[in-house]
Amino acid sequence: MSPITLFDMSSINGSVHTIDYHTAGEPFRIVADGLPPIRGATVAEKRIFAQHSVEVDSIRALLCQEPRGHADMYGCFVVAPDDAEADFGALFWHNDGYSTACGHGTIALGVWAVQTGRVKTKPDGVTPVTIDVPSGRVIAHVRQVAGTVASVTFENVASYPVKHSVGVDTSVGRVIVDIAFGGALYASIEASALGLEVTPQHASSLRAIGREIKWALNDTEVSLHRADPRLSGIYGTIIFDDLGDTPDGPHQRNVTIFADGRIDRSPCGSGTAARLALLADAGRLGPDQVLTHDSIIGTRFIGRFRPALGGEPRGAIIAEVEGMAHRTGDGEFTLDESDPVGTGFLLT
Repeated sequence: MSPITLFDMSSINGSVHTIDYHTAGEPFRIVADGLPPIRGATVAEKRIFAQHSVEVDSIRALLCQEPRGHADMYGCFVVAPDDAEADFGALFWHNDGYSTACGHGTIALGVWAVQTGRVKTKPDGVTPVTIDVPSGRVIAHVRQVAGTVASVTFENVASYPVKHSVGVDTSVGRVIVDIAFGGALYASIEASALGLEVTPQHASSLRAIGREIKWALNDTEVSLHRADPRLSGIYGTIIFDDLGDTPDGPHQRNVTIFADGRIDRSPCGSGTAARLALLADAGRLGPDQVLTHDSIIGTRFIGRFRPALGGEPRGAIIAEVEGMAHRTGDGEFTLDESDPVGTGFLLT
């Protein structure tokens, strides 16, 4: 257990209030108010500030770590957007810090914004919820029927292939991965190449090799974002089963091992965007087709794409990922200053 620095609870009135959702099984804990100041002219700058602020990061630790959270907890701080064209901004966090993108979180934020009245809605039709995140501007298109949310389509920043056939030396031998950007950088590899299947029974082995591949690549040339160094680093490893083709397009099942060895229970929204970029680049998926993308627990996203305007970088697409989030509860979390475990711990 690493020592955790405590923070002054009086700065947020003694408690942290959250609204919790899950998207296709993956948790998402939203903190919309009561935060200390998070400085920066843009959400990307606010992410850097949060990473270096003990006061802000202690709140992440409090909510993400045991005993109030768990190693696979995920969430966000709602912050001011870059400008008035967006509804709000979001800083995504997990057990290892702050991510640059989060598709399942964007879907949950879309549902939250509509259900709480944060944005004006269309009771029958689609309401766009525009969100600034560290990788850029994304939109959650929230579809309602008779005032009830039925689905959300997450429209991502431009996604694109980065490099094919990258060799990685691992404990199971040399493996070959493909790298793509979907708001964050991901390495993709078929499970059969590792002697595995994407099933809960193989979860421990999938976690171990996914974590190994991520860290083996994280400080290499392929982990460098070509335009913005703040987006550099391999965020996760996508391990997939190819289940063939439906009449509408490819059917795959994946597990994304992200951050420091965390298993995404959903099919991973930004990871789905990265998969769409690779499949489109390979000619496996056309603009009039869909990727049926299942998770390790059997939940599903539907992925579509259109070519990005200008087509730069090469093979760039705009991914649209359809899913749904459901509210699981509200929380009010406090820290007793005499608590010997402080803001918590991770037992993995």
